[in-house]
Amino acid sequence: MLEAAFWGFVGGFALIVGAVIGLVLRTPPRVVGIVMAFGAGVLISAVAFELVEEGFESGGAVPVLLGLAGGALAFFVGDTILDHRGARHRKRSGGQQAGGAASAIVLGAMLDGIPESAAIGVSLLGGGGVGVAMVAAVFLSNVPESLSAAVGLRKAGHSPRWILGLWSGVALISAVAAAAGYGLLGGASPVAVAAVQAFAAGAVLTMLADTMMPEGFEHVGDSTGLVTCAGFITAFLLHQAG
Repeated sequence: MLEAAFWGFVGGFALIVGAVIGLVLRTPPRVVGIVMAFGAGVLISAVAFELVEEGFESGGAVPVLLGLAGGALAFFVGDTILDHRGARHRKRSGGQQAGGAASAIVLGAMLDGIPESAAIGVSLLGGGGVGVAMVAAVFLSNVPESLSAAVGLRKAGHSPRWILGLWSGVALISAVAAAAGYGLLGGASPVAVAAVQAFAAGAVLTMLADTMMPEGFEHVGDSTGLVTCAGFITAFLLHQAG
């Protein structure tokens, strides 16, 4: 469980790195968009091969399909509730967070980070080492997520201390989520593990389409697909190497 917590924190630490970059450096919007699109492609690949494919091989089609649908629906419901409370633009870089409730933005950031971190913990359940591609994907996608959000939150009037505190808290919660994903399913059946893997995958995919991809397309335009594909290829190669 400690190993899962460690790797979950490694993935979550990228949120702090991205926030620092966003606060210290003047990052052009197009660069933010490119990194967001690349990170989305990385996560899509990791979800497909580290979670969905492995879940299908161990548990079959039914738990994977139910898990995907359940994860997507759970994220959608939680995200919709938080959107109506002021967290709709939590990852935007243009300062659209102005006027949004701080508590909703915090909860939204946690909602985005928990499925990714739980997926890291679940990747350890097979008895082998951690899924390298999954950790790398979470790390590479978390940097642009928090970078974009930090830029937007600063423009919206939040202090650097508040912003860094937000992402530090989410990084710690990421460690707890990874440990929980491993600890709660240590003795579970292959079918149950497959369902949870797919649940995390459905939540992550829904998060990508709702938060990262729109930001990437806004700043990159028609090239978004190419950048996303490059991220997908990168994570696929990491998966094969692992």
